[in-house]
Amino acid sequence: MERLKTKLGKEDYQKLIRLNNPQLHRFITQYIELCNPDKVFVCTDSEEDIQYIRREATRSEEEKKLAMNGHTVHFDGYYDQARDKENTKFLLPKGIDLGPSINAIDKEEGLKEIHALLKGIMKGHRLYICFFCLGPTGSEFSIPCVQLTDSAYVAHSEDLLYRPGYEEFKKLGDKRFFKFVHSEGELERSVSKNVSQRRIYIDIEEEIIYSVNTQYGGNTIGLKKLAMRLAINRASKEGWLTEHMFVMGIHGSKGRITYFTGAFPSLCGKTSTSMVEGETIVGDDIAYLRKKNERIYAVNVEKGIFGIIQGVNSKDDPIIWKALHSPGEIIFSNVLVTPEKNVYWIGKDGKVPKKGFNHSGEWFPGKRNVRGNEITPSHPNARFTLEMKLLVNADPKLDDPKGVIIGGLIYGGRDSDTWVPVEESFDWVHGVITKGASLESETTAATLGKEGVRRFNPMSNLDFLSIPISKYIENHLNFVSGLKAPPLIFSVNYFLKDSAGNFLNDKIDKRVWLKWMELRSHKEVSAIKIPTGLIPKYQDLKLLFEEMLDKDYVKEDYLKQFTLRVPENLAKLERIIKIYRNKVPDAPKILFKVLKEQKERLIRAKERHGDYIPPDAFETAETTRFHRLHG
Repeated sequence: MERLKTKLGKEDYQKLIRLNNPQLHRFITQYIELCNPDKVFVCTDSEEDIQYIRREATRSEEEKKLAMNGHTVHFDGYYDQARDKENTKFLLPKGIDLGPSINAIDKEEGLKEIHALLKGIMKGHRLYICFFCLGPTGSEFSIPCVQLTDSAYVAHSEDLLYRPGYEEFKKLGDKRFFKFVHSEGELERSVSKNVSQRRIYIDIEEEIIYSVNTQYGGNTIGLKKLAMRLAINRASKEGWLTEHMFVMGIHGSKGRITYFTGAFPSLCGKTSTSMVEGETIVGDDIAYLRKKNERIYAVNVEKGIFGIIQGVNSKDDPIIWKALHSPGEIIFSNVLVTPEKNVYWIGKDGKVPKKGFNHSGEWFPGKRNVRGNEITPSHPNARFTLEMKLLVNADPKLDDPKGVIIGGLIYGGRDSDTWVPVEESFDWVHGVITKGASLESETTAATLGKEGVRRFNPMSNLDFLSIPISKYIENHLNFVSGLKAPPLIFSVNYFLKDSAGNFLNDKIDKRVWLKWMELRSHKEVSAIKIPTGLIPKYQDLKLLFEEMLDKDYVKEDYLKQFTLRVPENLAKLERIIKIYRNKVPDAPKILFKVLKEQKERLIRAKERHGDYIPPDAFETAETTRFHRLHG
């Protein structure tokens, strides 16, 4: 530590000394010496230190102030606008294989490369050493983290997204912690210059994330999806779950709140579900789940939102809209800034501005890039970063160290022709396999440039797995061992279409599906059993549509939405079975058994009722069986 005094100065040196942790000191010393910053600032949990980083973010011009108080804008480089999947790799020792979907590099080789890139990279820069906590402070869920970065924007973003951790490190003892090293590298006009040398490496053994020559939040905000990979690996060893899930409170009768988690791939309604009017949000993206007292509890890993802003409008997203148009600390990234220092993004209410400044520089309608493609006002992946306390629907248990009891899990995907709008699984195993492990979603033009391609994405977590898929599914199946009443598992689908390509639901209908799931979790409404699960009865939905939306829900709409499409369901099963046989042959045997049983039920139903079966057919069959048995 003595060698650090000249770099740190007396005050910052004392901040580190107060953390009696030799492992932490060795880690910090190693990377200060390797990266060689001109100055070092140690951020504690004090408001003074936090405000210092805010000022540095604007002084360095990584952020610029906007017209509304507390709002700033950040721009990433033109070619640094999204997660770099190709150069995001696991550092794995020889002999370790995480499966074919894992992008990996030999650990020794990867460390040699990343250390060479980091050598002297912070000369001329200031290093910020920040301490955070994944999960609420003072909680058994929580994981302390230390972030080393030369970007005040990254440090500022993480302060909005994560709980402070300096005081947690004082109490840490010999507990393990996550470590993050980031450098934006050489800058040109305040953005990373050497994007061709962008690297994001993940060392799951030492629990270190390296990120270099990039500024985009998905590559640099280490505590988000990068830390999620570390946490999935740790959770697998310790018997809990790290999930790509929101946590929300659905409000029932007599003041009852039932908490649900939900996993949805990108652009499938995840954020809009967690933000539904009348309910409350605990978290929108990542959850830790643990078993306690024969129940499943969950916490939001974060305290803020790093959200996609494209399409946010006053009608569909009133809660976010209000926050984005109110004073408060918000970082906008890669949006269009007007001459009046207001912001515009794709899909925002109102007319497109005639000019402004965006990630491409000075912008005007019709501007094209070197390839001749039109440059949109904002980048399709433009973001906003804010603390959830700015949202009027923030749940009072947002920071509860005990977490919230989970009454149900929801899996949703973009599916034009197969899944009904809402369905309950028969049991935990059936739900994990036919809903979570079978999750797939159709691409849109905004995601891959090609619409309608089905992407397999178990639990909406495929991109972030740091363990083999087979082990991941096995962990889910075993997670409820010892629980008398595991949470129910549901699927939802907001994108079902008719044969003419028309959507069969309105966006706001999800309010009804959520209320039905809440009622089912308390056994307050019955359901119709079909070959793939349990679906609502018409009269229950009709009442909910009247109560929730003041809408007359006609029987014709119900029949269109909840008719079982047997050929499409059989085709989906064939796709999923083929994927597991070819790519995950070591998947748990029960997975193939459950999928086979579902296939057999569908075939029997087809033989009895045909290809497209209205729910009434199953309800009538149930009534007939009841009368036959009970005379």
